[in-house]
Amino acid sequence: MPGINSILDIGRQALFAHQSAIEVIGNNIANANTPGYRRQEVRLEEAMAIDFYPGQLGTGVKAKEVFRHFDAFIEEQYNTRASLRELYDKLHEALQNVEILFKEGEDGGINKALAKFFSDWQELSQRPEDTSTRTALLGDTQNLLNAIHLTSDDLNKLQQQMDDFIEQDVDRVNEILKEIASINGKITVHEEPGKNNANELRDKRDALVRELAEKLDINYIDNGLGRVIITTKGGHTLVDGTNYFKIKFESPKVLTSLVPGSTFTDSIYYEGSSDYEYTVKVVTAGPANGTAQFKVSIDGGKTFLKDEDGNDIVYTADSYANRITLPNGDITIWFGDSSNSQNPATSNLSVGDTFTIIPKKGLYWYENSSSFMNITPQVMPDGSFNTRRVQGGSLGGYFSFRDSYIGKYKEKLDAFAKSIVWEVNRIHSQGAGLDKYTYANGTYGVTNTSIALGNYASGLGFGNKLQEGNLSLFVYDNSGNLVANGPLDFDNATAGIQNFDPNNHSLEDVRDAINNTFGTYISASIVDNKLVLQANTNYSFVFGEDTSGLLSALGINTYFQGNEANDIALNDFIRNNISYINAGHVNGAGEVNYGDNYIALQIAELAHKNVGIYTTIEGTTSQTLQEYYNSLVGNVGADTEMSEFNYNYNKTLADDLNSRQEEVSGVNMDEEMTNLIKFQNSYAAAAKLINVANEMVQTLISLR
Repeated sequence: MPGINSILDIGRQALFAHQSAIEVIGNNIANANTPGYRRQEVRLEEAMAIDFYPGQLGTGVKAKEVFRHFDAFIEEQYNTRASLRELYDKLHEALQNVEILFKEGEDGGINKALAKFFSDWQELSQRPEDTSTRTALLGDTQNLLNAIHLTSDDLNKLQQQMDDFIEQDVDRVNEILKEIASINGKITVHEEPGKNNANELRDKRDALVRELAEKLDINYIDNGLGRVIITTKGGHTLVDGTNYFKIKFESPKVLTSLVPGSTFTDSIYYEGSSDYEYTVKVVTAGPANGTAQFKVSIDGGKTFLKDEDGNDIVYTADSYANRITLPNGDITIWFGDSSNSQNPATSNLSVGDTFTIIPKKGLYWYENSSSFMNITPQVMPDGSFNTRRVQGGSLGGYFSFRDSYIGKYKEKLDAFAKSIVWEVNRIHSQGAGLDKYTYANGTYGVTNTSIALGNYASGLGFGNKLQEGNLSLFVYDNSGNLVANGPLDFDNATAGIQNFDPNNHSLEDVRDAINNTFGTYISASIVDNKLVLQANTNYSFVFGEDTSGLLSALGINTYFQGNEANDIALNDFIRNNISYINAGHVNGAGEVNYGDNYIALQIAELAHKNVGIYTTIEGTTSQTLQEYYNSLVGNVGADTEMSEFNYNYNKTLADDLNSRQEEVSGVNMDEEMTNLIKFQNSYAAAAKLINVANEMVQTLISLR
């Protein structure tokens, strides 16, 4: 009932309300520079009124709740932009290091070394027998190889460094998820909406969510209290209330997805490592013994690997003995018994059976200890991210740099090195040096000596370069007289010379053709799956025209060995004896003329000749070797500029959104001081009200 006691109660509630407001202002001032702190405010509410004479009378003020200023919509937008900002920031930082590798310094680089290499062949064409010219060629060739090796090694080191960064980020992500789940539980316990808000816990949770968004892209759904759900953009749940789901950075895996009704109970196997993920899709049903067929994709099955002519490659499913090698030579694939990879598979494959080979460490989301999904960030050939995977944050940046960008540069550098090897060897293998051979061994081997060399199952690195044709041999006695010459006969049971066919003839067939044609003078054998030629006593030999590419593909009479940037080297024969550098060739009479420069000129002309260069991501391009390398350097520069632009763009947007959030939730000291004075005066006025009420009581008491 209204009266003096009511006045005292109004004063008491006012003191409490304004004291609470001053306490909150003090907390705001104290935390003005605390990261993640959101400005708080006491919500004051008019107390219940009482119907009375002369009319309805108020009963004062209530401090309803302490709430924080926070815009959830702005925060969601900020986290999205922050995720992209961190992706391009990490990508740009890493690409700047790559850009340094490809800069041509004063001491030279690959570009200058390549130009010098071709210049030396031009010099050799003018002085074919000159020892100093040959020695200079070897030295400058080694400089070119060293430059290629160094670049390849540095790219590998940058790639390996990413694994360390990824490991650290994954560990931190799991810590964040655990902390958020724990905070969710505490909020549920402490918070009573509209009365007791867990502002401090919410600030901590928001700060953790921000940090999480910088690691990977997320969706944030707040269902009130601790009922928060956080997922990746791809839909993988990371936090659900007080439960959280770990992500792990794990070793290579093979995932199997069989169509309903498939009876396949065996396994797919692989050897090697690669920067790509390979999707193996069965297109012809049957047993994995050379009957079933499959295609391979590097973009999840949208497109399939093509040969150098642009046609889809169809592989035959077979056992380890007939394992197939993928075009870039990184891995070999075969099917085998589920308990022993060396034993053949015995069950049938069905059309649509799919296998995913992940020959590298990847990121996996675990629903429980036995159920996981691959969420490794994947950049598709068109430059877009796989939307079912992680596609943002520092993890997105590290993975895309490691797999897509470094992977692309490495493949192009390997293709560049492989093209140098093939184009130079293709010419050099048909030439003759200052000395004849009494022994020659191939530098390139096969995985199966009985399979056609043009088949991917042969394992011959340059098998896809072979053509129908033949090669010529010239045999001499100790006096240098020509005793035999001509092409190989690949079927002496058929009249006439039968040429080599890469789709039918194996390494064993090549060996037999040499023995059948020149067995009186030369013995051909296979050692460690490589072809070896040994002249019989009192004989020597040289090589002539080769329209099939066999000599170059098998590594016989070649200048280089190896077929990738990290293993390209001088042929050991040439390294140990410069007389085997082929400057000339054998003429129609079987003679190697003094001063012949035919081969040296052809190799020198490669500097200006367009050649076909194949990669899985670009297919076959036609340009000079120097132009191709320059395009690789240009790719690095363009990618670096792209990442810098996207970083600056997303940083600007993120900074703007953060500023807008700070306008809403940040502490403004001028505003706080104004409020402090306002509530201090209100507090003093409430105290004065209590004094007045007390005097009124004393007045009433004095009436007696």
